[in-house]
Amino acid sequence: MKARVHVMLKNGVLDPQGEAVRHALGALGFDGVNGVRQGKVIELDLAEGTTEAEVTAMCEKLLANTVIESYSVELA
Repeated sequence: MKARVHVMLKNGVLDPQGEAVRHALGALGFDGVNGVRQGKVIELDLAEGTTEAEVTAMCEKLLANTVIESYSVELA
């Protein structure tokens, strides 16, 4: 079983990496980009029988800093 975890900074949290990407895109002539939020994707190869609750616990304890980040889980 596989899981994909998408982790993003919560709205209202400054995103300096996203701002750097937005600035670089402007410098390359892509002026239509008003904002960029940067995140990360974590792909997990899980043992059969692993539950969504276990993946959520992994996110809460290690994979995301839930004070400043939100996450979503896709199971495949």
